[in-house]
Order: sequence, then C-alpha cells, then structure tokens
Amino acid sequence: MTIYPVDLSSDTQTRPSAAMRQAIAYADVGDEQKREDPTVNRLQEMTAQLCGKEAALFLPTGTMCNLIAHFIHCRAGDEIILDASYHPVNFEGAGPSVHARAAMNCIDSPTGIFTAADVESRVRPKDPHFPTSRLVCVENTVNLRGGRVWPIAAIRDVTDAARKHGLATHLDGARLMNAVVASGVSAAEYCKHFDSAWIDLSKGLGCPVGGVLVGSEEFMEQAWRWKHTFGGAMRQAGIIAAAGVYALANNVERLAEDHAKAKALAEGLAAIDGIAVDVASVESNIVVFDIAGTGIDRKTLLDRVIQQGVRFSGLIQPTELRAVTHLDIPADGVERALAAVRGAIA
Repeated sequence: MTIYPVDLSSDTQTRPSAAMRQAIAYADVGDEQKREDPTVNRLQEMTAQLCGKEAALFLPTGTMCNLIAHFIHCRAGDEIILDASYHPVNFEGAGPSVHARAAMNCIDSPTGIFTAADVESRVRPKDPHFPTSRLVCVENTVNLRGGRVWPIAAIRDVTDAARKHGLATHLDGARLMNAVVASGVSAAEYCKHFDSAWIDLSKGLGCPVGGVLVGSEEFMEQAWRWKHTFGGAMRQAGIIAAAGVYALANNVERLAEDHAKAKALAEGLAAIDGIAVDVASVESNIVVFDIAGTGIDRKTLLDRVIQQGVRFSGLIQPTELRAVTHLDIPADGVERALAAVRGAIA
C-alpha cells in the first residue's frame, strides 16, 4: 500500500489516531440489529442530541444515508430538487434513480448555494405529464464548489420555499461539522430546518468508516427497515461506532486547524504563476484550483507531485484540481505541497 506523506486528495484519507484505536479496541459491543449494542446506541444518542433531532441511525456509509432518506421521502416517479454539483448527482451511481426511482431536477448555481427562487422555478405543476416534485436536498458544505458554507439565512429561505409547496427537505451533511466550525452556527440550528439530515464520520472527523442519519422517531423507524433491506445491518458494530463516539468528543473543534491550512494553501497557490484560485471562496477545508495557465496538463502535474509524496485529486473540468486538508496533514504539509507544485511546473 502506498501512503503519501501529504495526501490532499480527500479527507477520507484520514486514519484513526492511537487514541481512537484504543477506543475501538475497548468498545462495549452487542447486537446492533436488536438495538442492544451500547456503543452504537451511545453514538446515535450523541448525534441526535448534537443535531437536535429525536433519533439517529448509524450506517456504514454516507451514500447509504442519502439513499435511505431518498427512499423514505420519495415514491416512484417523484423528483428531487438539488444542485448539479451535489454528490448524489455525480458520485452515487445514480442511486436516487436506481433505488428510489426518483428523477433529479438539477439547479446549476455557481457556488452550489441556490435560492428560494431557484426552488420555486423547479417545482413542477401538478400534472400527470410531469414528475411529482417531492424533495429538496441541500449539501453543506458544498464539495465541488470548494467547500462553500451555506449561510443559515439561505437555508431558511430555501426550506421555507420547499414547505410552501409541501416538499420534504433533506440535508446532506457529509461535512456539516466543517460548516458548523466555519460559521459558528450549531448543527442543531442547521438541522432544525430539515426533515432528515446526516453527518459523515470518515472525513474530517477522522473515523475509518460510517455516517449517522438523523430525523424524527417515525422517520427513523422507517430508516431501520431500509437499513436491513440495503444490507446495512452490522451486528457488533460498537467496534466501529466507538471511533465515532471518540471523534464527536475530540475531533470537532480541531477542524478549525484544517480550515486554516486550506486558506494558507490557497494563498500559496494563488502566488504561483499560471494557477487560478479564488482565495476568498475558501471557507472550510477544500481548495479548488485551475492549472490551465501553467501550460502543463493535469496528469503530468499529478504525476510529478506524487513523486514528491504529495497527492491531489482531479475534478470534472480537465484543468481543475482539488486539495482537501485534514488531521493527517503534517505541520509542514502546506509548504511541502506548494514546493511540489512549484517544482512540477518548473
């Protein structure tokens, strides 16, 4: 296995710390399918309280969190309103269409933060010729738009517009805790505007696996059923839930360090000839930059920086790259990444 000393390809590259591994090793466990695993139950209670919801459900992946929410909120022939850059549109194997049998009605906003007017413009007339508008989804932070953080006022406007038309609302909070730390708005304040939401444990929070879906008691009873249907039941899952318990207690406030590194990286990249990056838009732990002006292609740059132990990821546009900071980036990681980019271009 190759381990890159400065792996900025994603915050999913985090590995559990020694203290987290100790928590995993000594976790109390039981049968989570019978709701008897004490560590899973504790994680679910912690997350429900954090998000201000009645109940929570520990799941293997964030994609399954989205999938179950889509399945509960939608019926065959329904439509989900969301931004074109969001994860279910691009990276979930067309899950809403395959499993929930729902179409996706995409807004194309430059930041991924759309408006109430955008929602209003996408709601279908009640006519058998059209899909039925059923659900509005928000992603916070917005991954492909550089980790942009939704202002709480924009959340209120969009969810008010959804309710005006009788639509359900779902928050894809894969990096919700990044948004919380960056904005000072609590997870509960964000989540209270949505019928369902989830947070990822395996990104900036540093866990090896898992996401937690939150909602009402009634919603969660349905979610338990679909967890079984989709093969998400895990038996003595306290072994991995213990990592989430540790992360919520220890790894949230430190996300500010990742944000500071991302800002420093963006500023350093902006100073390199031929690289375009909007430094002001870097609000959390993601930096999107364009190398079109350097005169070299993306694959060449990626290959050259990997030789220096640095890794980025490519985005949909052929000259765009993404860098994501996280707890496994060393103290000098930003400087090493910038030096590798300068060397690759030279």
